Amino acid sequence: MKPWKPVVIVALLTSAISITFVACSANDRDASPPSQTRTAEPTDVIDEQLMVALGQAKNFHRKAKVYMSDGNLAAATTSVRQILSLRFPAGAPEAEDVRNDARALLAKLLVSQNQVEEAMTTVSEGLAQSQRESFFVANLHTVQGEIHEARAAAADAEGEPGKVRAAEERRKAIAAYDRSIQINEKLQKQLMEER
Repeated sequence: MKPWKPVVIVALLTSAISITFVACSANDRDASPPSQTRTAEPTDVIDEQLMVALGQAKNFHRKAKVYMSDGNLAAATTSVRQILSLRFPAGAPEAEDVRNDARALLAKLLVSQNQVEEAMTTVSEGLAQSQRESFFVANLHTVQGEIHEARAAAADAEGEPGKVRAAEERRKAIAAYDRSIQINEKLQKQLMEER
């Protein structure tokens, strides 16, 4: 076997060092930008109490949908009300979202049963209790607009005496829809900036 020439040894060492340097640089580059998708950390695990509450909410919501498909609006309303009574872990943002989603559906059910004022109270309570803007808050404003439209229709049915009130309710409906649009546009902008 021939001894290795010094030039070959230097070339191999230089190649090995270069490969190591490139590999280390690639690892440094990969670590610096924030990843859009990341592996869950043990601290990210959703606790069991939250999972149970979310599961219960999902089941009550599904029951309500089945009752609605059967035309049993009273039972659907009862099922949705049960979502509002669920206990969530303190500070869980999901709790607000679930409750606001339930309030929106409950308000629609109430309007369909001619309980327009109770529907408005349901939406107003949800908006008052919301701590942050979200799709679900925007949806409450949309449902609020629908309730104002229902009030306008009822005022229109009164004929001449209800015309002024009907016009005012339509203005309020537009304001509620505009607020929903504002929230959604703001959320879309935030999401686009995060990309």
